[in-house]
Amino acid sequence: MWNQVYNPFGNAALSTVAAAVPAVTLLVLIASNKVKAHIAAVIALIATNIVTIFAFTMPVGMSIRASLLGVVVGFFPIGWIVLNVIFLYRITVETGRFELLKRAIGGVTTDRRLQLLLIAFGFGAFFEGTSGFGTPVAITGAVLLGLGFSPLAASGLSLIANTAPVAYGALGAPIQGLASVTGLDPYILGAMIGRQLPFFSMLVPFWLIWAFAGWRGMIAIWPAILVTAVSFAIPQFVISNYINPWIVDIGASLISMGCLILFLEVWQPRELWLSPALRGKDESISTMKPVKPLDTKPLTQSQLWNALLPWIIVFIVMLIWGNGSFKTWANSIFIWNYQVPDLHNMINKMPPVAAKPTLEGAVFSFPYLSLTGTGLLIATLISGALMGVAPAKMVVEYGRTIRLCAVSLITISAMLAIGTLTRLSGVDATLGLAFATTGVLYPFFGTLLGWLGVALTGSDTASNVLFGNLQKITSEQLGLSPILMAAANSSGGVMGKMIDAQSIVVASTATNWFGHEGTILRFVFKHSIALACLVGGLVTLQAYVYPFTQMVLK
Repeated sequence: MWNQVYNPFGNAALSTVAAAVPAVTLLVLIASNKVKAHIAAVIALIATNIVTIFAFTMPVGMSIRASLLGVVVGFFPIGWIVLNVIFLYRITVETGRFELLKRAIGGVTTDRRLQLLLIAFGFGAFFEGTSGFGTPVAITGAVLLGLGFSPLAASGLSLIANTAPVAYGALGAPIQGLASVTGLDPYILGAMIGRQLPFFSMLVPFWLIWAFAGWRGMIAIWPAILVTAVSFAIPQFVISNYINPWIVDIGASLISMGCLILFLEVWQPRELWLSPALRGKDESISTMKPVKPLDTKPLTQSQLWNALLPWIIVFIVMLIWGNGSFKTWANSIFIWNYQVPDLHNMINKMPPVAAKPTLEGAVFSFPYLSLTGTGLLIATLISGALMGVAPAKMVVEYGRTIRLCAVSLITISAMLAIGTLTRLSGVDATLGLAFATTGVLYPFFGTLLGWLGVALTGSDTASNVLFGNLQKITSEQLGLSPILMAAANSSGGVMGKMIDAQSIVVASTATNWFGHEGTILRFVFKHSIALACLVGGLVTLQAYVYPFTQMVLK
């Protein structure tokens, strides 16, 4: 049995510096663009093991086992999702269905800014709500690239758009995780988050278009952005406060996309924005193959259905796979839980991170049927069969997809190994405790703690499980609302989603822009910091200036 140590040097500042080594190593190596992402991840994993073993006194065997557990968790479920999303995309390209999809979207609008609102924000929010865990970035990144966006625009903008919906992703998985470690009612937590994120659901669509087209490009289509934002933010608030936190993203995204499409029937911008590149310098534009002009001939009814068929099937399958009853049934039959020897229940999480010594589980759960990636694979196989793709052709294409994604899968697994090891060793908690010492400024820095948690772990759910109870304990000691600060952990965390290393690798894989993860990180980092600080400012106002926003309907 080993107890986590949060101040191994007896000096909080020195211990915090040591705890920051894994994250700083990984981010600096990636941002430098001089070290390939998979090499950077392996180097950072080695550095993490050195820190956990020699600084935080974690036994060598436990450190290695935790790393190996993270490697496997990196492939299931994250890598499994990426692999099968790219497989779906390649099948639609090979069958010509993606060309029809581009024409269908072009029939709604050829303006790149409006396509971003529809695909990156609306379509992405739907897939965040049904499956989460990298699915929306993988799908929207691939779709935007196929529509002709530059690789940097497709990847970076997909990451920025995938923020406001994240707290309710995967049918409310982050909220369920937060409730499990805090003991607070998930409905109340979901309602409180629903009094924070709608402000940013209003802001992010404007921010997204500004990042792509600049101020003038954004102002030129402000009516469409406003329709998108309002029709998402209001349902997000209403559903989270008056219905439940599980279907927020699904309901809000469908309403938002529907309202935008209907609005574009009566309104179009005076000048179309047809450039596929980011405003200013976009080095990725030089790596693009020449894009042939889009066929503007209207699709027949048959062609439209052929274009939408694969995505309708994905839509249906993801709704089924995200349903709790289906998961319960599937997991009762098709699941394998492996308790890692000499690691599972051999580590104690200690106060003040936990209220009392609490055993840390180390179980590789493999619910192979209910995994989101499995649902995507099944949807692709059904789509391929209906589109007339021979089984042998699908096998060959899947082999090509594996070769295409191999390096990215290694990278994702190494990054998840870092996240798993820092969690089990208590390194993450040491960073969290540093934020907890900020006193009256805690509402701001506690929100940034959620941002840090997602940036380190790659998951709002994991960040909530890691820091949720710390938020509760610290807020009670400072006389703040534990509901407010627990919710702030999740709301702040969503802005860290765009800079977590695994999401960046998912984006680079989806857009076929390998080796440029540093460029993507540098592009999104400033947006992530700015938005996280704005969330922190809102939570501070809620804590001290407008406490009525803490009144949650029961």
